[in-house]
Amino acid sequence: MMFQSILLLAFVGYGSAAAIDRRQATSTISQSSHVPDYFDTTLGWFAGPTPTGDAPILAQTNAAPFPGVSYIPNAPLETQVPIIGNSNNNNIFQLLGNLSPYFPNPRGFGVSEYPLPPGSNVSWVNMISRHGSRYPTISSGPQVLGQKIYNATGKFNATGPLSFLNTWKYGLGAEILVPIGKQELFDSGTLHYYQYGHLYTSNGSKIVARTTTQNRMLQSAEYFLAGFFGLGWTQNATLEVTIEQLGYNNTLDGYYKCANANTGVSAGGTNATAVWIGTYLAAATKRMQGMTSGNLNWTVSDTYNAQNLCAYETVSLGFSHWCSLFTYEEWQGFEYSLDLTFAGSFGFQSPTGRAIGIGYVQEVLARMQHHVITSSTAQVNVTLDNNTITFPVDQTLNFDFSHDANIMAILTAFGLTQFNKFLPPTHMVERELIVSYLEPFAGRLDIEVIKTPQPVNSDRSAASPYVSGGPTSYVHFILNQRTIPLGLSFEECGMRDDGWCEMESFLKVMEKQVELANYDYACNGNYAPVPYGNITNGAPL
Repeated sequence: MMFQSILLLAFVGYGSAAAIDRRQATSTISQSSHVPDYFDTTLGWFAGPTPTGDAPILAQTNAAPFPGVSYIPNAPLETQVPIIGNSNNNNIFQLLGNLSPYFPNPRGFGVSEYPLPPGSNVSWVNMISRHGSRYPTISSGPQVLGQKIYNATGKFNATGPLSFLNTWKYGLGAEILVPIGKQELFDSGTLHYYQYGHLYTSNGSKIVARTTTQNRMLQSAEYFLAGFFGLGWTQNATLEVTIEQLGYNNTLDGYYKCANANTGVSAGGTNATAVWIGTYLAAATKRMQGMTSGNLNWTVSDTYNAQNLCAYETVSLGFSHWCSLFTYEEWQGFEYSLDLTFAGSFGFQSPTGRAIGIGYVQEVLARMQHHVITSSTAQVNVTLDNNTITFPVDQTLNFDFSHDANIMAILTAFGLTQFNKFLPPTHMVERELIVSYLEPFAGRLDIEVIKTPQPVNSDRSAASPYVSGGPTSYVHFILNQRTIPLGLSFEECGMRDDGWCEMESFLKVMEKQVELANYDYACNGNYAPVPYGNITNGAPL
């Protein structure tokens, strides 16, 4: 089939600077205007010595990763809000699912973290990152509740903990990054430089990083690259910007090219969440109703939207009165509601879960094996991916920027079945799929290729790090700074206590994943909606 063209904007040299300037204030002085020396920051006069040191590669040299876990506040946000029932002084801002400000997974994914054994090295990395913290989407729940309260202004009275509502006004923007969202991506870029800076080779060529046209996506990529390379990142990287819109082939937003992902066929997660909201917020809704009088008909949907407002006001304004209205158990319920949504809409309980993410999986495998993609049944843009200018196959650093739903689907498409446990919509259960840990704002999946002089002992606590054999390559999945143990999902990888998988075994396992996604039927097939819970493998029955 003929693939629709994707817009490509290459930010290079002076063109990059001009493109960035156009997005800033219109009063920017043009290069042709005379600028007094004392206002010109580009001259470089009297700069003093400027030699730099070796590029770090902490991913390889860190001898003691994660010796312990400690809580670090999301400064400058106020995240020390008192919460009823929080006897252990836990952090509710790590219970906000995909609305959580970024934090590393505090418990890991069931495997120990180990340093690289002597003589081994990280030779390649592929990162796909979510954008940073943002305002809510247009017409979403927080905006709906804000409009409802505005329409009732002067016609109701709120008392007790809800009394702030008498003077409260909705003051959020829509969809673009908030300040801490910019900080999250800059910090991520800086962290990735410490982890993988040595993999950048300044041989006169730039790496190609990829993002989409959406404002928060473009800015997230720019802030990340500024954190990794510095403000002059355009000398080191070219940013490829692809159209994010319905009908376009784009693996960074795979749901837009998957018709059934945008219909009731994939609404199981939303339906399950609605059932759970009616259960866990029943008492909270009665409390809210008891604190309001007059012309404000408070519903359970309003209560849920109020929890969303806590999350969005915190990242947007630094603090929210909505947060302390709920008990710790109700915040746990909020987190579970988002787990249900993601499991049923983009995960293993969704008929399109694998299909949405499979195009990106194909791209990662192509990069690993150093070849372009000449054809694809999925949402791969072959026009770009069959060209080494727009899809380099020999980069050691690969940086992509995407969305939470898309990355959840990518985890599903890779076949990481440790996240496939059925989540009942009637009560909370212990689980591995916790969206707060998988997809917080600025969440990121790093896939490393590690080369070793001999096979690494699967028991990393053994006296010798190696066993007999020749040079070996391993694949290492790291989600939000914690290892995903590939052996839990793929028997062929073995139950290694470092979570790695021999690359040859990994590639063999991956051959099956494209077929399992059943892309064309999953996305375009004519099948009836399946009740939530009937699907467990991320593909149609």
